Amino acid sequence: MAFFAKLKENLKSVKERWSGGIASLFTGEPFDEFFWSELEERLILGDVGAVLSERIVEEMKREAKKRGVSTKSDLKSIFVSEIAGRLAAVEGMGQPFTVDDPPLVLLMVGVNGSGKTTSAGKLGTQFLRQGRQVILAAADTFRAAATEQLQIWGERAGVRVIAQKPGSDPAAVAFDAWQATRASSADVLIVDTAGRLHAKHNLMEELRKIHKVLEREAGADRIRTVLVLDAVTGQNGVAQASTFHRILPLSAVILSKYDNTAKGGIVLPIACDLKIPIRYIGLGEGIEDLSPFDPVEFAAALMEGDEENREENREKNRSGGDLK
Repeated sequence: MAFFAKLKENLKSVKERWSGGIASLFTGEPFDEFFWSELEERLILGDVGAVLSERIVEEMKREAKKRGVSTKSDLKSIFVSEIAGRLAAVEGMGQPFTVDDPPLVLLMVGVNGSGKTTSAGKLGTQFLRQGRQVILAAADTFRAAATEQLQIWGERAGVRVIAQKPGSDPAAVAFDAWQATRASSADVLIVDTAGRLHAKHNLMEELRKIHKVLEREAGADRIRTVLVLDAVTGQNGVAQASTFHRILPLSAVILSKYDNTAKGGIVLPIACDLKIPIRYIGLGEGIEDLSPFDPVEFAAALMEGDEENREENREKNRSGGDLK
């Protein structure tokens, strides 16, 4: 799978930086209590969270004892299974959005700079490739640049963009977009909203108003509230997800910019503690770089490539410099 190849390649640097490299712990020597303490510490430093990190380590201990495992390298498959299993247990994990009863409404939320508008454009284009008719709503009326960016996506893909002048009521834009969706028998409505600090009560209330209008017009069953998180934010991203989830029940998380972060553990508390499925992961700017998140491939990619990385480092040391 092409996306796995890119995920594996991009996660090499993430893996090496994630708490000093969790994967580097899994060498062939026999393990002792210090190994478990070091693993738990690195998980915590990697934004997995103290309680969840302890649960993961304790479960690995039980499984290692059950299997009679005696070396660190043999623990690698247990770690991958533990991570992948916890992620896969969350309902909806890695499942792309489907249009079973059109129109589907995707309400894109998140803080400034998280990648909402780009993700909205990518999703819209992907639905178009499936033969679906799409409408984009520029409900970020605070920034003219956001409307312009969404309109560029619309022009590229041939998608209609519903917009109003800067400063307009975002809920009114959402209402107009829904009316246009029904009038044109479109399959998907994607509503891009303004970035807002999750700690600002008035801004979050405005988001609730947009959702209320869409719920009244479209019905709750059609709406999927999608939080776009910049993976670089680390543990703060977990706080963002928790706050947004309290305001509006989140249907999904899109984790953007994952190729540029040392905070690999953010995936786990969002999924395991908040029970919010990560449906897509972003590894770049291209349309194909937004892909359904696969927990098994994700967990495997964190461990893949260790041997070739070590061999490359050995070769560098022998040659006395960087490889060309």
